[in-house]
Amino acid sequence: MAIEKRKDNKNRVLKEGEYQRQNGTYEYKWRDKSGKRHSIYAQTIDELRNKELDIHRDILNGTQTQTSNLTINDMYNRWVQLKRGLKDNTFTNYKYMYTQFVEPSFGNFKLKDLKRSDIRAFYNTLYDERNLKTLTIDNIHTVLHQVLQLAVDDEYLRYNPSDNALQELKKAHNNDVEKRHALTLPQQELFEGFLCKQGKYHNWYPVFITMLWTGMRVGEVTGLRWCDVDFDNNTISVNHTLVYYSRGDKPNGTPFAINTPKTKAGTRIIPMLPKVKEALLMEREYQEECGIKCKAIVDGYTDFIFINRFGGTQHQGTLNKALRRIIRDCNFEVLEKQGNEAVTLPPYSCHTLRHTFCTRLCEADVNPKAIQDVMGHADIRTTMDIYAEVTADVKRKKMDGFVDYMDAVTTNIRQFYDQI
Repeated sequence: MAIEKRKDNKNRVLKEGEYQRQNGTYEYKWRDKSGKRHSIYAQTIDELRNKELDIHRDILNGTQTQTSNLTINDMYNRWVQLKRGLKDNTFTNYKYMYTQFVEPSFGNFKLKDLKRSDIRAFYNTLYDERNLKTLTIDNIHTVLHQVLQLAVDDEYLRYNPSDNALQELKKAHNNDVEKRHALTLPQQELFEGFLCKQGKYHNWYPVFITMLWTGMRVGEVTGLRWCDVDFDNNTISVNHTLVYYSRGDKPNGTPFAINTPKTKAGTRIIPMLPKVKEALLMEREYQEECGIKCKAIVDGYTDFIFINRFGGTQHQGTLNKALRRIIRDCNFEVLEKQGNEAVTLPPYSCHTLRHTFCTRLCEADVNPKAIQDVMGHADIRTTMDIYAEVTADVKRKKMDGFVDYMDAVTTNIRQFYDQI
């Protein structure tokens, strides 16, 4: 006796696991490898069978299908638990980028519904509506790509939908990346001269001169200790960096930590130029006169050179705020005295001082390998990019001077023949 096959209300034969519900919609039931039951629903039989195809494809590919409610945020939390091998400050920045820009909205996207076009649309929204720079979006992409790759590795996704998702945006907006500029020599002289004056900004002179004439990173300068400075041999040992956790992400709740330098090449011995030595001795004398002593102890490190009036360590935010005030008041002063034709200071940050020092070394035609060692660049290409840019500007100025010289010669020759 033949078994009568199940049919829907339109007399269509239903496959194994397919059912029509009382409200006319359709359901498909199946068990996974562990025997756990799952169900999916659809309005029509065709829609249901398309979903069935995806399920069977996932089973064949080994992709887990029992995660219909798993979101990007769920995978991010898993990634945070598993991620290793990053410096604390880098990991903190990654987490900040995700929680600030991905977690509140896009992070709630379900993995099973995620497509490449969703990633591209998200990046376009960050650029068009939130006015983020492509460099910032690139940082967000770095984290999101790793989170989604973990979903691929754990077989929740068949492919990483963020692969190459940023290329189109970069290509369309590659001109909005602001090029880092060093201070010109007149601007540097103006900045140093303004700090030299006795006044409310004079006490900032030692730390900014140290940055400007060593090329050290801001964390390397703020973490510098007196024992790292050899006044007899005129050298500075760069062997650690001070990290500030502005969002309170450090496990023990304190805002500072000590890390190794940014790269292996960052651990280095650099020459202490006379101007830096003078600035450091000035800082020591100022602290002795005012009775200021270092009270900070960070991961066992203490006796920091650059401290605030309470004996605590300085950090990048405070220094950049001080720079903005210095730039503002310096420009007010020179414009009032010399008018609109005066040299003024552009907006810049502590890192500009590092870039300026590297530029001065290039202008002096110092060997690129020596510049790499002093700056602590891990890749010689970083040094050569700056070197090539600077030497191109020098050549251009020399050619401009040559053109002016030839114009003057031509004019003199014409005047000579006109008098004959």
